[in-house]
Amino acid sequence: MENKYRISIIIRYDECNFILFMSQVEKVQTEYEKFPQGFSSIIISTVNEKGIPNTSYTPFVMDESKNIYIYVSGLASHTTNIHAHPHVGVLFIEDESKTPNIFARRRLSFDCTATLITRETEKWNQIVEQFQDRFGEIIEMLRSLPDFRIFQLTPTEGRFVIGFGAAYNINGDNLNQLVQITKDNNS
Repeated sequence: MENKYRISIIIRYDECNFILFMSQVEKVQTEYEKFPQGFSSIIISTVNEKGIPNTSYTPFVMDESKNIYIYVSGLASHTTNIHAHPHVGVLFIEDESKTPNIFARRRLSFDCTATLITRETEKWNQIVEQFQDRFGEIIEMLRSLPDFRIFQLTPTEGRFVIGFGAAYNINGDNLNQLVQITKDNNS
């Protein structure tokens, strides 16, 4: 009789752990999906023709597939760099004043491939409208400037960090799936 109770307790314990684990995964997934919505601009990293890195920022819009669109001046060094090397690092990072620990700021990074959107095409006009909706009148002025261009940044992989021991890899084949980083899969 004693064994029967012991087994029952173990099964209930495992079910509770599974439920707790699933609710934690769902919480992290929800946080990941909402995290970029808290930002109007992103930090971007590019490389010039000599291989020297450049970090800058730019306002952005994002589509449902997690493609990131930036509307940038052709006079900016990051734009020249993107034309030379279409690989762009993107970073969303929690405001320092809002983090409980400066060493564990929440952040989402993507390695992306940049593609220039041809000016005045249907897609270009749709993206400009999204910028107009999000940022207002300034976009009308930028639209009139011939050096401004739109790049689509397509994530190839990423990482979402929400604290110590809570980091997740993101594969470009499925940008909606988070894989927790452990000592066995830290790549």
